[in-house]
Amino acid sequence: MKALRITSLSLLFLSVLLGGSSLAAEVGTPTRPNAGFDLMKGLTGTWEMKGKDGVTTIRYEIVSEGTALMETISHPGGKAAMVTVYHPDGDQLMMTHFCGANNQPRMRCAKPAADGKSLTFEFVDCSNLPTPETGHMHGLVIRLDDADHLTQEWTWMEKGKAATDTFHCERKKS
Repeated sequence: MKALRITSLSLLFLSVLLGGSSLAAEVGTPTRPNAGFDLMKGLTGTWEMKGKDGVTTIRYEIVSEGTALMETISHPGGKAAMVTVYHPDGDQLMMTHFCGANNQPRMRCAKPAADGKSLTFEFVDCSNLPTPETGHMHGLVIRLDDADHLTQEWTWMEKGKAATDTFHCERKKS
């Protein structure tokens, strides 16, 4: 009887390993429509931004079984890349920016603009932020100008003062 229990337990463990992804899909949070996330998924691919220091590359990749979009910003000159992860939160869109300033601001977009071409993310909170006066990204607007052009407006907050930088990006052709 003891050998039978071990075999049954082994078979159960093996079935979970082999069929784990289908099991996870059955017990995970059901997906709901999310206009902001659908808009962001259209950015998948490589984009470039030309600046005074050279070309910055921005790569969008769908990750985590299609439940998140990862943005990797690679700066010229070999500086470490920054990563932002966008994901649905019910019918809203959340993002966490893993910043080179050694903090991780989270922002939320309630819904796309009425024209369906821009997303405005507002500050929610920030991990690893010693004080609210410490410099951190505090806002982001992403505007899809057309299928091959997008504009990002990043707002930096430090000592109670905001500064916004605008970046124009073009989709890299294969």
